[in-house]
Amino acid sequence: MKSISQYKLQNCLSQVKLLALDVDGVLTDGGLYYTESGEELKKFNVKDGQGIKLLMQAGIEVAIITTSTSAAVLHRAKKLGIKHAFLGIEDKLTTIKELSKNLSISLSQVAYVGDDIVDLPVLDTVGCPLTVADAMPENQACAIYITKLAGGQGCVREICNLLLNSQTNTKIQASLIKNE
Repeated sequence: MKSISQYKLQNCLSQVKLLALDVDGVLTDGGLYYTESGEELKKFNVKDGQGIKLLMQAGIEVAIITTSTSAAVLHRAKKLGIKHAFLGIEDKLTTIKELSKNLSISLSQVAYVGDDIVDLPVLDTVGCPLTVADAMPENQACAIYITKLAGGQGCVREICNLLLNSQTNTKIQASLIKNE
């Protein structure tokens, strides 16, 4: 993990306008489940979903960028109201750059959560690189925060809570300074 102070972490989180998430190993535990007919199933955490909804209600954009082509991912995104869901993406960096441009959000205002080496180019580029407790060592080395929880076990809710708390604290501090 990149060594940064708690103050710098809070400052970074307070600037985030877009949270982009990998799926397998972040929103899920990384396991692949197949029915006898070959249909792929995925298990998502309800607490992660609630955190995502709270984040979107607070005005933070949320995106899913995954190499997976599973229909389950699209169903989960629709159920949560995530407007930006990119499936079957091999070059995640190009996708995050295009999305940021379309949303008029600087890459420094993007938080990305990825757990495996395919996510490294994005983690190396965004302002707020994050990863999960059971991520690959390379991902942990370039992240500014590693969740206490593993992928699919509520790690996204942990990140959502951090983002909401840091942004709320920043607004309160700005209000106090303005009123002095």
